[in-house]
Amino acid sequence: MSSSDIFIGETIGTALLTLLGGGVCAALTLKSSKARGAGWLAITFGWGFAVLIAAYVSAPLSGAHLNPAVTVGIAVKTGEWGDVPVYFAGQLLGAMLGAVLMWVTYYGQFAAHLADPENIKDAKLGPEDPHPHDVAGPVLGIFSTGPEIRNVVQNMATEIIGTFVLVLAILTQGLQDDGKGLGVIGVLITSFVVVGIGLSLGGPTGYAINPVRDLGPRIVHALLPLPNKGGSDWGYSWIPVAGPLVGALLAGGLYNIAFA
Repeated sequence: MSSSDIFIGETIGTALLTLLGGGVCAALTLKSSKARGAGWLAITFGWGFAVLIAAYVSAPLSGAHLNPAVTVGIAVKTGEWGDVPVYFAGQLLGAMLGAVLMWVTYYGQFAAHLADPENIKDAKLGPEDPHPHDVAGPVLGIFSTGPEIRNVVQNMATEIIGTFVLVLAILTQGLQDDGKGLGVIGVLITSFVVVGIGLSLGGPTGYAINPVRDLGPRIVHALLPLPNKGGSDWGYSWIPVAGPLVGALLAGGLYNIAFA
């Protein structure tokens, strides 16, 4: 795979991932959406199908990593780090593009939702949230993740554990022997793994398990001209980046010890 193929594939794939994944969050959250209030099952399966579609589209070009944590886990397994920056760049750009496309798709719903006083309420500050500008806004959860209980150790552990499960599953059963990434069956298996993680481990933090899935849309949330959107919760933003990367390193290390 050339660097250009990797960059294009990861950009397209991660854009589809965040478009469809963010889209299901918007569909369940926003006023005047037909799917409003559909529930957690819809979220988990929506993200699982987002992974499925994005991976099938991008696999021929880049191997469908779509996630810096997956890229790191594969690099730990193979010892090949040369293309990691290219993967990261495509993934971050794609995540931002997908978030913008999701906003365009739900433009009218965002406007209606943020114009309704009932939907604009300041979040209560907890003991670990001393900075008002870091409090999540009324639609931030559509773009990025956030904890139900703010506890740095627990939130970090949750993201590490969830990503560890994801990356270990990919390393052990989702990769082709030629090293090009997910095979046909591996894509399907990984999509179900994402659904399973969401159902079982997603409750505490919303299971980012992917640094760019959280960071890219969070940047877009901060930049978009959304009235009454509230803060982007930058005080929490490092956890869904650092936690998945740590989880990926641990999964890659375990693979090399137990399976290599």
